[in-house]
Amino acid sequence: MHHFYYKDSELYVEDVPVRSLVERYGTPLYVYSAQTIIDHYTRFDHALEAVDHLICYAVKANSNQWILKQLVNLGSGFDLVSGGELYRVLRVGADPQKCTFAGVGKTQSEIEEAIKAGIYSFIVESEEELYQIDKIAARLSVKAPVAFRINPDVPALTHAKITTGTDLNKFGISFCQVEDILEKSLKLPNVFLKGVQIHIGSQIQSVEPFLLAIQRVIPLVEKMKKRFGAEFFDIGGGIGIVYDKALESGEHAWWQERNELLTLNRYANAIIPLIKPLGMKILVEPGRVLVGNAGILVSQVIYVKKGVSKKFVIVDAAMNDLVRPAFYEAYHQILPLKEQPNRHLEVVDVVGPVCESSDYLALDRRLPEFRSGEYLAVLSAGAYGFSMASNYNSRLRPAEVLIQGNQIQLIRKRESYSDLVTLEE
Repeated sequence: MHHFYYKDSELYVEDVPVRSLVERYGTPLYVYSAQTIIDHYTRFDHALEAVDHLICYAVKANSNQWILKQLVNLGSGFDLVSGGELYRVLRVGADPQKCTFAGVGKTQSEIEEAIKAGIYSFIVESEEELYQIDKIAARLSVKAPVAFRINPDVPALTHAKITTGTDLNKFGISFCQVEDILEKSLKLPNVFLKGVQIHIGSQIQSVEPFLLAIQRVIPLVEKMKKRFGAEFFDIGGGIGIVYDKALESGEHAWWQERNELLTLNRYANAIIPLIKPLGMKILVEPGRVLVGNAGILVSQVIYVKKGVSKKFVIVDAAMNDLVRPAFYEAYHQILPLKEQPNRHLEVVDVVGPVCESSDYLALDRRLPEFRSGEYLAVLSAGAYGFSMASNYNSRLRPAEVLIQGNQIQLIRKRESYSDLVTLEE
């Protein structure tokens, strides 16, 4: 379920017409639905109620502190991959005992910050990292909790750039090396084994890769629990969302139980029979599935350009605002803010002002005929949208707005030219 819909031919977010937000804050503009995030989190929490579990939101998906605060209020934990993310979640009142710290390149300062904060566990991804954590913990006179990220060498059947669970990827410890590193860890005086983790990729749209990965590591997880006292099994994140059918005739299509969709209930019903017998705490790390369909990027058409071979709709949002189409060849549904069912359809490229041929939001897309000055919404932009935005071409990053019912909160101001150079002075 999401809360973007047409009412009287106007696109709404919850109880607010999107057009009113454009008039107030300009474009490009990120708009988020708080209720959608709440609904998604609650649905996932209920789906996993048969096991002792902790949802650790993947902060990298969208790290705005107002969104993090929504999740803190729901009781969420957090999956962190940088010192900056640790700073953000602590700033909004997160419980560090609900936070894990992953990533292949943790620096000495990040490890020290996480130990001092009292995080639930490090997710260790190499032997050298393990030694570094032990060394820093010794200096601080503490024992640091660690979990090993196992690379199960299972293809995620997703985009190559977001596959993380094979031996060709930089992530995790190879399945065949884990037990050797585990034995070495027992000789280190300042770390102790807390759990086991796997994560095979992102935007996965079938349950089979999850099942294969879990089935492969379960014997090792059982051994680590019985012999070494591991208390949790972190099964990662990666559940995909529907980008091309996020809004259909005003219906909440993502949450309809349709055969072709990997819903949260289907996911939970498939994996719970495997993980429940372990009797361990289960951690999950959703990101996109909680916030992806909770956000849109609104943009204005600047020009319509008729070329020899193509027609281009040139808008004021660009790859620096939403890099996913350029980086991942990602599809995002595009809708006009004002619905006109009888409007002529045409095949166009929707492109931005950045000086790169890869600067596009849609290629060869059949869309309603847009005119200069009109507005459009790029759907399912709540994850890996603003969090991957940049100032390329010295462009200003957009404002962000969070809506709850009829309440409007500006959660990030639009940047100014002076913001571009403040740190250079």
